Amino acid sequence: MGKLGVRCFSVSLDGFGAGPNQDLQNPLGVGGMALHDWFFATRTFQRVHGKEGGSTGIDDDLAARGFANVGASILGRNMFGPIRGPWPDETWKGWWGDTPPYHTPVFVLTHHARPSLTMNGGTTFHFVTGGIREALARARDAAKDQDVRLGGGVATIRQYLQEGLVDEMHLAIAPVLLGTGESLLAGIDLLRLGYRVTEHVATPKATHVVLTRDATRKPSA
Repeated sequence: MGKLGVRCFSVSLDGFGAGPNQDLQNPLGVGGMALHDWFFATRTFQRVHGKEGGSTGIDDDLAARGFANVGASILGRNMFGPIRGPWPDETWKGWWGDTPPYHTPVFVLTHHARPSLTMNGGTTFHFVTGGIREALARARDAAKDQDVRLGGGVATIRQYLQEGLVDEMHLAIAPVLLGTGESLLAGIDLLRLGYRVTEHVATPKATHVVLTRDATRKPSA
């Protein structure tokens, strides 16, 4: 069975994984796009969006690792779009246009049922109403022996962390202050949960930290 991993998740120096007031003009909240400057410049970012060019080096190496051996992904409702409550219709198909960058099955956590949505390039969005463990079970089944990528947002990652379900987490700490927004780790004792730093490297655009969970610790019931 593959791992459940948070990959290439950007946070500010003051610990926020997204800015406040998400809307159509601010998909990552006000100021949130600046967290990902390290990623937008890379060759990997250009490649997954069907383009050429981009920078190479450490940032790109870690970006590429974020897509390696991924067989399925999990997203929270807010990562799929800004719509809250019941779906008014099925016109909203995500932030990414007709060809999302996932190219795998994606399981979207929601309280409101919706038929699966097949997009170009191999991405199919499945909407899961049974909670985080159902989404993980379905994602692992779809991924076979490959890894499952936990894409966010902040609230979704926090739920999986608190349940001891995340095997590995790569955080890219951007040299940016947001002041407010969605705090990723506030109130979460990573040491008690069994995480330790297994890798860290700094570049001009981010400090990359990989945290790995002790495999001998069993997830909470």
